[in-house]
Amino acid sequence: MNKLQLLDYITIIIYMVLMAGIGIFLGKYIRNIGDYFKGGTAVSWVAGGISNFMTKFSTFVFVAYAGVAYSDGLVAITVMWSTVLPSLFAVFIYAKLWKRAGIISPVEFLETRFNSSIRQIFSWSGVFLKLLDDMIKLYSIGIFVMAASGIPFSTAVIYCGIVVSIYTVVGGFLAVVVTDVVQFVILLFSTAILVPLAYNAAGGFSNMQVVIPDHMDWFNGDKGMPFFLFVYYITILIKYLGNWTFIQRFYSARSESDGKKIGILSAVLFLIFPIVFLFPAVAARVILPNLENPEMAYVAVCLKLLPPGIMGLMIAAMFAATMSVLSAEFNVTASVLTRDIYQRMFRKNASPQETLWVARIMTLMVGAIVTVGALFVEKLGGAFQVNQYLSGIFSIPMIIPVIMGVVFWRPQPWGALASMIIGIILGVILNAGNYFSWELTTIIEVIVCLTVFLGSGFFLSDNTIYNDKVKTFFKKLATPAKVEFKDDSVIGGIMKLYAVAFIVTGSMFIAMGIPSVDNLSGKLAITSGIICLIGALVFYSKREKNG
Repeated sequence: MNKLQLLDYITIIIYMVLMAGIGIFLGKYIRNIGDYFKGGTAVSWVAGGISNFMTKFSTFVFVAYAGVAYSDGLVAITVMWSTVLPSLFAVFIYAKLWKRAGIISPVEFLETRFNSSIRQIFSWSGVFLKLLDDMIKLYSIGIFVMAASGIPFSTAVIYCGIVVSIYTVVGGFLAVVVTDVVQFVILLFSTAILVPLAYNAAGGFSNMQVVIPDHMDWFNGDKGMPFFLFVYYITILIKYLGNWTFIQRFYSARSESDGKKIGILSAVLFLIFPIVFLFPAVAARVILPNLENPEMAYVAVCLKLLPPGIMGLMIAAMFAATMSVLSAEFNVTASVLTRDIYQRMFRKNASPQETLWVARIMTLMVGAIVTVGALFVEKLGGAFQVNQYLSGIFSIPMIIPVIMGVVFWRPQPWGALASMIIGIILGVILNAGNYFSWELTTIIEVIVCLTVFLGSGFFLSDNTIYNDKVKTFFKKLATPAKVEFKDDSVIGGIMKLYAVAFIVTGSMFIAMGIPSVDNLSGKLAITSGIICLIGALVFYSKREKNG
């Protein structure tokens, strides 16, 4: 298996400079805490939908899900389609509610819905859960970089963690979204080059059907069992609906209509692109049948099939995708640390300038904790297993009161706290040994948490102040939100930035495709570059209109 060449490293450096440049350029549009944590009013529903997709589509997919694809085949796509369901729920239920809530952080509504204690408890525990989740994501990119370049895992994790932290401090939410769009295009075209190469190398579907017949079954293996899929889909539904970056995309939308469009676009992307992105990992079972670590299947097939330069684009795009996911996570976590903890508990009258500085300090702290923690994920069983069990033990009890509390008015504050505590204790006990399967322990935890939380609604409070506060909150949720003012000057700047980014991207694809022009990969790279240049012209024309 080949390693990265000089041309690949040049590509990666150029790409990282482009990503950093985007963050620095958009930093000038950050005027207040709303701009930093919500992007002002400059995020379109298209960018929001792509960003929502990309913030859930990190290198974790190309490590954990790719490992499943290599080991079990097309069932990995069946498993990943679980991500479609939360977006549909957002379209019909949650998009409008989060927009109407009028929030800057994803948990600040808990004080109005329940009380200040619940807000603080869920803020602190939510930050803890985010740190664990981000450790897994950073672990995934460390695995990928180690396999691609030969750099030791610890060095890769530390380096990536530092880069992510610095980038996040410089850029705000607007930079995260714009970067997501550029990364999506790069990753899409890079993968579009890899798919036909993997298809040909594997001998097509007919040969794959002969060599790995079980892997061509959409329900192969343990992860294709109906009960596993049912529980996994429920787990992802709960986890995504309560994910802070998921919520952030909807309360940052310009209008309720835009929020629903973000949900629809997200659902479409989650339905289509898992097929494109995971097929090479399935084909890798034929191309490279003796890999010791299935989680390295994607990088292995990339290194075998992609020529120098284009491989660099793939590595850079996947690294940057995870970097953007983490920067989005750090941004929204900083909003909770700043808005719900620092500003609420210590400095209620803090100035916008002060809160921005606090957010940046918190970001550095979060980055350091995540980087150190990522070094120990492998000892816990790998990315997929750790993510699976953390979802069951912590995510479900912490998220159910959040996503149910914004829909149902009857459940009480004590019900929110009790469901979280009982759920976590139950999860730890059930997962302490090997007496029960992951599926059974998870579904038990879901049922218990829902029963405790919703059951508290049968014991209504006689506190008049609390009841009036809840009525006011749900009256607000029943009132359509106003469409926010669109800042054309900011949008014009973003269109200009897109044009420049697509020119650089298109030029890179063309330049890296020329050395391999006699091969299919070179032709596809040059075609991708031309499409990017056409896209640059489109964005530039829109820039002129927004002036």
